[in-house]
Amino acid sequence: VQLVESGGGSVQAGGSLILSCAASGYTFSRYSMGWFRQAPGKEREGVAAIDSDSITTAYADSVKGRFTISKDNDEDTLYLQMNNLKPEDTAMYFCAAARLVYSRNLLLMKEYNIWGQGTQVTVS
Repeated sequence: VQLVESGGGSVQAGGSLILSCAASGYTFSRYSMGWFRQAPGKEREGVAAIDSDSITTAYADSVKGRFTISKDNDEDTLYLQMNNLKPEDTAMYFCAAARLVYSRNLLLMKEYNIWGQGTQVTVS
């Protein structure tokens, strides 16, 4: 079971990035997926999440209207389109998978039991 993030990098404020998360070793289509981030000295927080069938999405207030999460069940890949990036978006971004979200809160970290190693996003 593995999640591998890619697409991070350094970008100027106002720029865009697309993060990808390639999944393997489990049935991707049956899992809800989320993007989380952690800035230095801060707690990890939920950014965006999507249910297994891509019917329901959830976004942190700080990224609504700027970030879009999507899930390709044919390619076993999760994406995060990030537009109009701000310096406060600087963080390590992690993708995670949850088989069942008991709380129905897709952004609740404790619901996720499979995690990637992260990809760094720096906005200046």
